[in-house]
Amino acid sequence: MSTTPVAPSPGTVPDETDAAVAALQTTLAAEHAAVFVYGALGAQTSESGSPDLYTALTAAYAVHRTRRDDLMARLHAADAEPVAAEPGYALPAELGTPGAVTARARELEEAAAATYAYLVASTVDDARAWAIQALLDAAVRGLGFGARPDRLPGL
Repeated sequence: MSTTPVAPSPGTVPDETDAAVAALQTTLAAEHAAVFVYGALGAQTSESGSPDLYTALTAAYAVHRTRRDDLMARLHAADAEPVAAEPGYALPAELGTPGAVTARARELEEAAAATYAYLVASTVDDARAWAIQALLDAAVRGLGFGARPDRLPGL
């Protein structure tokens, strides 16, 4: 199943549920990648040499794993088969310094905010409220990794 949203054919009205499921699938695919990459980032970080970074990465990993599991549950509740994780994801060649790890974590959170903004726009009610919280959480966590404050995070 493709994780890229598809525009409706001319003259058709997309079903609100279909759009929400497509957005949930796209967001789940992004969370699969985030969990993989945060695992790699944590493996490149010394708990004794960079304790604050290690703690931030560990917390981010846990949050993204929980969000991934929540998305899978939401998809099951919508009678949709959750998109599977890829066997692997691309990692930057240089992750040997705390600065490089921090930069990649910042990029991950900025991408997560953008993905959750898409989910906010594609859902209603409880799913939208959940997506708003996830968007805000990613934006705040990104600040901890050096992202610049933005009036409209994710956009």
